Amino acid sequence: MISAQLEIQLIASLTAVACAIPGTFLVLRKMAMISDAISHSILPGLVVGFFITQDLNSPWLILFAAITGVLTVVLVEKIQQTKLVKEDTAIGLVFPALFSIGVILIAQYANDVHLDIDAVLLGELAFTPFDRVFYGDVDLGPKSLWVIGSILLVTLIMLFAFFKELKISTFDAGLATSLGFSPLIIHYGLMSVASVTTVGAFDAVGAILVVALMIAPAASAYLLTTNLKKMLALACFFGVFSAIAGYWMAHALDASIAGSMTTMLGLVFLLVYLFAPAKGLFAVVYREKQQRTEVSLITFLLHLQNHSEPEERHVKHLNEHINWEKVRSKTVLNLAQKNNMITIENDLVFLTEKGEEFTAKAIEYILTNEEGLIEDMKDDFFLFRG
Repeated sequence: MISAQLEIQLIASLTAVACAIPGTFLVLRKMAMISDAISHSILPGLVVGFFITQDLNSPWLILFAAITGVLTVVLVEKIQQTKLVKEDTAIGLVFPALFSIGVILIAQYANDVHLDIDAVLLGELAFTPFDRVFYGDVDLGPKSLWVIGSILLVTLIMLFAFFKELKISTFDAGLATSLGFSPLIIHYGLMSVASVTTVGAFDAVGAILVVALMIAPAASAYLLTTNLKKMLALACFFGVFSAIAGYWMAHALDASIAGSMTTMLGLVFLLVYLFAPAKGLFAVVYREKQQRTEVSLITFLLHLQNHSEPEERHVKHLNEHINWEKVRSKTVLNLAQKNNMITIENDLVFLTEKGEEFTAKAIEYILTNEEGLIEDMKDDFFLFRG
């Protein structure tokens, strides 16, 4: 492995971590699409910064871009506050307008400057090792590495310094206000960090990969945990893993590095979406199937409780009178027998002592409609555990 390959992977990994941190809070605040808006709408800020400084490497470009990013958020919120349109509509109105202004400014006044739309949208990690920082004759490494590293350092410092405030304002803005700090300031501080991170990664990875790195790892982590610290750690891990795996995918296929990393982010999210233990698609489908079986079991046991006639207790009654399919009938009977709630003698079904106790609890649940009671019943009677 050559040094250029290491540098590309290191830059991509640092960018992934720098994006995952604000991205986690954006996902939790249900503001995922605002990252896409910021990534496009900061273009006029970059152009204005270049007009003033005449230097594409000036740090003022990052400042102007961050201001434009915050302006995007302000405009979206002001439009949304009118109650005439929803947030997604407001985003769809603001960022195309600002992005178009940036495109027009480039076309009219900066056509001969390397600030083209392709570079802004796509970026190219393969070129980052060639743009280096020198101190005298000493090679200090790629410029993107220093830019992203500095942004990540500042982001980490702010995360540790304001973690409590970020956490409380994200989950309960009213509590944050009552504790004496402004959720609004925290909100715009987060948007500023997201804007600075986006523009810092522009030249290296492009806006599309920035959005993917900001949202996909956080969305994947969100499906796996409800603990904020674990979610941040998982988001960073998914981002770094996808960056490195995506690079080697691009290397093997001779494809776009940014495109391969984005694809890997999508694959990671797809796997988590399908197989997450609590929120994954298969887990949800299985849980819904369990719930349907539980309802059927309660219905069946209540029926036995209310009817003592032999014809009403016959196993064929499930199919003939309750109108259940044979598979469903067999599932309910097996579950009841596994949990020792019924006995079957000469094809007649009888409640056991445990079954009568469960039925009494089921009636209590139906009468009180307490959410936690059904879960307590499953724990007490070991449903689906044999």
